[in-house]
Amino acid sequence: MTKLSVNINKIATLRNARGGNVPDLLKVATDIQKFGAEGITIHPRPDERHIRYQDARDLKSIVYTEYNIEGNPEKTFIDLVLEIKPTQVTLVPDAVDAITSNAGWNTIKHADYLKEIVQEFQRNGIRTSIFVDPLLEMIEGAKKIGTERIELYTEAFAHEYSLGNERGIQRYMESAILANQIGLGINAGHDLSLDNIQFFKDNIPGLLEVSIGHALISEAIYLGLDNVINMYLQKLK
Repeated sequence: MTKLSVNINKIATLRNARGGNVPDLLKVATDIQKFGAEGITIHPRPDERHIRYQDARDLKSIVYTEYNIEGNPEKTFIDLVLEIKPTQVTLVPDAVDAITSNAGWNTIKHADYLKEIVQEFQRNGIRTSIFVDPLLEMIEGAKKIGTERIELYTEAFAHEYSLGNERGIQRYMESAILANQIGLGINAGHDLSLDNIQFFKDNIPGLLEVSIGHALISEAIYLGLDNVINMYLQKLK
């Protein structure tokens, strides 16, 4: 079964928009796990516009499933991750002013830079994952860096699927086959939703984990969080 990790950035966005502590991020993280999700994901940014660095620290004692922290590995982020020591760190090459992640790493161009960071996290017992586009050369580059996992950037698939083009899955299937062959674990995320998650999962061999935030929280507004978590779990079985 593919694990579901819920990205709670949007909960923090809602809280920050009003001030105070409603919704309570820690209670939401606790409930999400109680409802059956197997992980919590956060993506703190330097401006702390949603997840704050203190949130990341506070969640350490709340998350009893898998704790995944995503972000661009600049110094403040690296220091935060080394302090918290989550289950997994996902390295994402997002610019400071990016609204959301919009590209994977060039694992060939940035190989030396990423290798040093990956090794530092691994020395501290933190599993590493590198955010990549579904390109075979980027998968091979990630393997050479020494990361345990990759996270496939799935926006292109989601867009094509929404247009009725199921062939948009092809590059992801090929990437997954290669990753399996060379011993890389496979995660995936970005624009995955109840509409497309089962098709994606059914066509990606060895898919270990999906990280879903924006769509899941938006769907939960209509359907209820408990209900949405269990709908995802059923589709991922």
